[in-house]
Order: sequence, then structure tokens, then C-alpha cells
Amino acid sequence: MSENDAPQNPAEQPSTTADGWPKRAIRSFVRRTGRTTAGQARAFETQGPSVLLPYQAAPLDYKAAFGRDAPVILEIGFGMGEATAHIAALMPEKNFLCCEVHTPGVGALLKRIEEQKLTNIRILQHDAVEAIDHMLPPDTLDGAHIFFPDPWHKTKHNKRRLIQSPLIARLAARLKPGAYLHAATDWQPYAEQILEVFSA
Repeated sequence: MSENDAPQNPAEQPSTTADGWPKRAIRSFVRRTGRTTAGQARAFETQGPSVLLPYQAAPLDYKAAFGRDAPVILEIGFGMGEATAHIAALMPEKNFLCCEVHTPGVGALLKRIEEQKLTNIRILQHDAVEAIDHMLPPDTLDGAHIFFPDPWHKTKHNKRRLIQSPLIARLAARLKPGAYLHAATDWQPYAEQILEVFSA
């Protein structure tokens, strides 16, 4: 679904709570359709059992999930996984916990994991906001990546942007002291908003 397909009725837009969160559950994504290729489907079968993590409303045991103790980097929304696989290959000493709901994208990353024999990636095919709230304990992440989130170009849709103060505050609480948060966008107005949020 593109932003042009999103509901336009203002009555459908949620009001916010005192801490800035919409009263109805928010999501870190917009559901998109897409075709899963045969190779991606095969990767789900071969890599899925060891790489895909089930969502659970309980703290995630990183050592059990990755099979080792290592710094954990969270990635929110990896698209088709090309950058994710590249970074993970360059940093084999780190564990990458990656959230994405788009099935073809998950399949594409699983295929890259198989082809590149990567062992340091785990995937949560679930809303990252819920994962942060319920699965990630405070002060446990060594870094977080949010690369090219949907910019929601139209002014009336800006409120739907992922990078806003309430989410960043919750994410910051999961970062260890000295950890980093990297974000990237190619939309200048969104970049300005991100800098404002990060500076708050």
C-alpha cells in the first residue's frame, strides 16, 4: 500500500495519548503486496527454521536466539536486505536482529543469507514497535539502524512517519550506554525532522 492508498478520512486518524502515542496501536510499517519468487520461497524452507524468530510478548534471550554472546544491532525495515547482508558480512563479530514485515523482502534476505553463508542475522517478521515494546530488554542493544523509512511526503501524512520522538525515546531506552543509532533518508524534509527528533 502506498501513501496514496492510505485512508484519507480524518476521522480515521487516531488521537494521541499524553506521551505522544496514538490511542490505537501504531505500526512501524505499511503493508505492501508483492510476489515471492521461487528462490525466496525455497529460502524460507531452508533458512527459515534457523533464522526466523517468532514474535513473543516476552524478553528475547539473545544468546539463545543467536547461539552466542555478541553485540546486538537492531535493524528496523530492511527492504530487500541487500544492505543488511552486506553490513553483516563486514561485521561477523556482531549479531543483527532485523525487523521486516514484507514477505518478499524477508525471503530475499533469507536467500542472501543462504548464498553468503551468513550466520549472524536473525529476522523478526513482525512490527518493530511491538518488538521493541515487548521483546527487547532495556540497555541491551549495541546499536540500531533505520535506513530509508517511508518518508510520507504529503504534509497531512507526516504524522505517520516512523522516526518520531515517542519511538526514539523507547528505542533509546533499549540502547546500552555508548551505543549508536544510525538513520538515513533521501528526503530532505524528513532528514530535517530526524535531526530535530535526535536533538531533542
